[in-house]
Order: sequence, then structure tokens, then C-alpha cells
Amino acid sequence: MIRAISIIGLVAAAALAGCNNEDHNIISGPDTGEVPNAAANANVQLPPSIAATKIYRCADNKIVYVDWMSDNKSANIRTEKGGAPTSVTAPEAGQPMTGPAGYSVSGSAAASSATIAVPGHSAQSCKA
Repeated sequence: MIRAISIIGLVAAAALAGCNNEDHNIISGPDTGEVPNAAANANVQLPPSIAATKIYRCADNKIVYVDWMSDNKSANIRTEKGGAPTSVTAPEAGQPMTGPAGYSVSGSAAASSATIAVPGHSAQSCKA
């Protein structure tokens, strides 16, 4: 029995050894610059990370979820806990952030309140 298994193993190894007998050329050496490496020369900027996430209750009892970004110029607003975020941005840090369809946020991640506007509701004071 052991002899039969050994013979089958040798036959399988011989069959696999004969597969794909193509010549392979491996070229090594310094980069001559013929193929430009665009990734090495690009100025890559990563998107900002979330610095803080706060839940705000506004003056009309509406709850708004805000993810404050680390660049201090952008945030994501959600009107539902699992809802899709809407991005708002400001030209400079510390200025009010605005977005599409009437979204806006004024404030910072460190403050305990912010002024938030969402579609269907005017800008109002909201507390974390």
C-alpha cells in the first residue's frame, strides 16, 4: 500500500515538472526613467480624519449628528443616526461651513454648541 502511494506521488511530481517550460527573462538594474513613476512624483494629500463626533439637540428638538474633521474646515452632517452624511466645507478654518441643499454648520468640535441649518429648518442653536 505504501509503495503504491509513493509511486502515485512520483508520477504526479513528474507530471507537474513538465508543465509550463517557457523561458523567463528577468531584467534587473537601475531605473532608466523610461517608464515614468507618476505615483512617486505626485503630491498626495490624504482626506481629513474624524476629529470628533457629536450629537446635537436643536432648539426645535431636532437631533443632528455632526462628524467634525481634523482639518477644521469640514464636517459631515447626518439627520438620522444611520443616515447618509452630507459634507459641508469652509474656505478657511473657523469660518461657517456650507454644503448643498441648505446644510450649514458654524462652530467647532471643542465647543458645546453649534449653529446648524438643515433643509426644511433655518439655522438654529444646537447643544451637544
